[in-house]
Amino acid sequence: MAGKQASEGPGVSGVAGRYGSALFELARDEGRIDEVARDLDSFQRMLDDSADLRRLIRSPVFSAEDQTRAIEAVLGQAGIGGYAANLIRVVAAKRRLFVLPDMIRAYRALVAKSKGIVAAEVRLAEEPSPRIMDDIKSALRDMAGSDVDVDVKIDPSLIGGLVVKVGSRMVDASLKTKLNSIRIAMKEAR
Repeated sequence: MAGKQASEGPGVSGVAGRYGSALFELARDEGRIDEVARDLDSFQRMLDDSADLRRLIRSPVFSAEDQTRAIEAVLGQAGIGGYAANLIRVVAAKRRLFVLPDMIRAYRALVAKSKGIVAAEVRLAEEPSPRIMDDIKSALRDMAGSDVDVDVKIDPSLIGGLVVKVGSRMVDASLKTKLNSIRIAMKEAR
């Protein structure tokens, strides 16, 4: 029954949810939740930084053998082992590497839920200073009443301000939205 509950967590569904849940339950039972999370985060950073690696996991052109060989090299170079490496190997062998980023998200969501951490997405026009980031985290922590895992996305189209999404709640304090509201009000006033 625990597997059923875990698979129904926030943002966890389908193949990614099943793999993420299975990995989470195994890591939890073995007391390795944080170790697996670190390894998955390392792999995600490599994905974020390498167009070639993203192409490898997304492209149907590569055979399972090609993907497995390449993934072994990447895992070895990055020093990723244990359960995270085993998941990535299994996913490569089953030709499901394209779902790996969603599996990592599913695992992260389950870890956050188990630790009582609320996930928040903050979109800003430019990279915030450390002081501003601390202020944002503090405000979100006060609002949520618990620790908050903040995912910052830079969106230059916002011009200024920020958009914050915590769970299903969204606060849009961006200049772009305010200007659009003014534009709409001016059109209606004609």
